[in-house]
Amino acid sequence: MIRGYAESENPVPAISLYAQMHVLNIEPDTHTYPFLLKACAKLMAVKEGEEIHSIVIKNGYESLVFVQNTLVHLYSACGLPENAHKMFELMPDRNLVTWNSVINGFSLNGRPNEALTLFKKMSVEGVEPDGFTMVSLLTACAELGALALGRRVHLYMVKVGLHDNLHAGNALIDLYAKCGSIWEAYKVFEEMKSRSIVSWTSLIVGLAVNGFGKEAIKLFGELEKEGLVPSDITFVGVLYACSHCGMVNEGFNYFKRMTEEYHITPKIEHYGCLVDLLGRAGRVQEAYHFIQNMPLEPNAIVWRTLLGACMIHGHMKLGEVARARLLQLEPKHSGDYVLISNLYASERRWSDVQKVRKTMLREGVKKNPGHSLVELQNCVHEFVMGDKAHPQTREIYNMLEEIMKKLKLEGYLPRTSNVLTDIEEEEKENALSYHSEKIAIAFVLINTAPRTPIRIWKNLRVCGDCHLAIKLISKVFDREIVIRDRSRFHHFKGGLCSCNDYW
Repeated sequence: MIRGYAESENPVPAISLYAQMHVLNIEPDTHTYPFLLKACAKLMAVKEGEEIHSIVIKNGYESLVFVQNTLVHLYSACGLPENAHKMFELMPDRNLVTWNSVINGFSLNGRPNEALTLFKKMSVEGVEPDGFTMVSLLTACAELGALALGRRVHLYMVKVGLHDNLHAGNALIDLYAKCGSIWEAYKVFEEMKSRSIVSWTSLIVGLAVNGFGKEAIKLFGELEKEGLVPSDITFVGVLYACSHCGMVNEGFNYFKRMTEEYHITPKIEHYGCLVDLLGRAGRVQEAYHFIQNMPLEPNAIVWRTLLGACMIHGHMKLGEVARARLLQLEPKHSGDYVLISNLYASERRWSDVQKVRKTMLREGVKKNPGHSLVELQNCVHEFVMGDKAHPQTREIYNMLEEIMKKLKLEGYLPRTSNVLTDIEEEEKENALSYHSEKIAIAFVLINTAPRTPIRIWKNLRVCGDCHLAIKLISKVFDREIVIRDRSRFHHFKGGLCSCNDYW
């Protein structure tokens, strides 16, 4: 009974049955504990899992490999990869399940470097990976944006015959989509011998995030022709696609179909997409009314989406309303302070900007500095605004000067309105020249052959000036430039961007 519940979608009764065993003085055996730990992992019940771990040690069962594997899985699933790794290191005997559990734990908990290191160690020890290993490894590569490494994993999968594994294939689609190589993702999808709804959803979401919203909608139509039933996540991808293409009416129609035709109960993510849809289209007041009439309680992400729209479209009063709600929900979120500060700065309310900054200092809120990452020759290089720490600083800044000269010949004028500080125009132009993504592009231009694609990962939204400049750089230097910012990809080529200047 405990096993049945532990392996079901409702593992709660497994814990209750264990309690009843104690009442009836029935002693659990070595087979009971792994299933209990499995139930705890599903429920992310760390406290209960640790209590069972103590009993396992007390009864002398901790040395059994299958019990140890379940403990590694428990800590990995509960967001404690260090505990899982500690358990892993203490194990005298490890099998493939052990390695997969600990690698997956690091991969899923934002520790991709550790996942890749463990895979190398696994290879050295002669342990043959399987499809689950590949999924964890590809997830780690996607998290890092390590496209070159991900491609090598793909080649390895083909070499050992794992490329036909459905789960690994889905992970490949996700990898290429998250690394901005969306057409490689499409190729993997087309070559798959069998596809699940996850395969279709991964590609739809990937196309949407990469700025190919119309292609995502078209693929959704093909999914329906195949007679497949879309999931709630599929519709998140569809609504996201509509949002980033300005397809307001279409977005609401898909939302209606989701509820009425497919009987999917909307989640907060779906409502958030509709708020974003209206906000991006400049219909900020409608977005606010929509939030007020939502059947679910709006979370911080929904209010932050509204605040972001207010900042872009200059809605001061609504922006302050959204900020007030965010102070109640997540008072220490640095991004909210930055958004309201930028909104005040856009209206030249410098005294309010100073008040926001003083509040941040008083509350100990630190702003995440903007940075750009680029992978080159198996190394990830990081740049910040005005960065002069790189060994090639002199060559980088010489290239930046050359870039700016060529752009001005093309008619480029710096958008100083994007500099939201009270300084002189000349200082604003200099500040724009040294944004982290421009430094990263200059670095790649001096270190790669002509026409080599440039791929950059940025933790903040691309500003309007950088967007304009990079479009021209792609034309002048004949380079395809892919930038992943905080929420989406921009594919620049021949002076154009995949977002069609709607982002």
